[in-house]
Amino acid sequence: MSVVSFLSAHPVVLFVVLLAVGGAVAVWVVRRRQATQWERVRAQGLRYALTQLDALHHREFEHAVRDLMRRDGCADAVQVGGAGDNGADVKATDPYGRRWVIQCKHRKAGLAGAAVGTPDLQVLNGTGRPVHKGDVVVLVTNGKFSKPAVDFARSQRLHLVDRTVLAEWASGSRPLWELLRAVPPARRPTPLS
Repeated sequence: MSVVSFLSAHPVVLFVVLLAVGGAVAVWVVRRRQATQWERVRAQGLRYALTQLDALHHREFEHAVRDLMRRDGCADAVQVGGAGDNGADVKATDPYGRRWVIQCKHRKAGLAGAAVGTPDLQVLNGTGRPVHKGDVVVLVTNGKFSKPAVDFARSQRLHLVDRTVLAEWASGSRPLWELLRAVPPARRPTPLS
């Protein structure tokens, strides 16, 4: 007896199977929605103190920066740092359509550590826009920048996030694009515009 003829002879079995499959799909959908909602709530509440950031390994610091970008609405934020990263540790697209390319420089000693200098910025400047197609190119550190690095960044339209700006951003006060000066205009209209 074929399956089709069995089911046509016993329609109750077909009904029970369809009901079970429908129930399983409904449970999966509800759980998926709950997980997505919980992730959104968790991400919106994400906060870091500088002491937490200082205690991280450099790779964990990159993940923290990625998570902060996600918290602020960059759903596609991804950590890409590692060998062959071409000067980018985090890439993201903000809600305004701007592509962010972020290099992270973690200092174990925080502010007391070595200042980030121009060589790191030169690598980022050489790849941030031409290779990674970034609209906003940023170097984030839990430390400080040398004076030549600040001057170079200004001349090349690179954005610097030092310990002070990082503390404000990580505390959850505002998204990074509201804390930086001269961020390029939105690429696409938003519900707020």
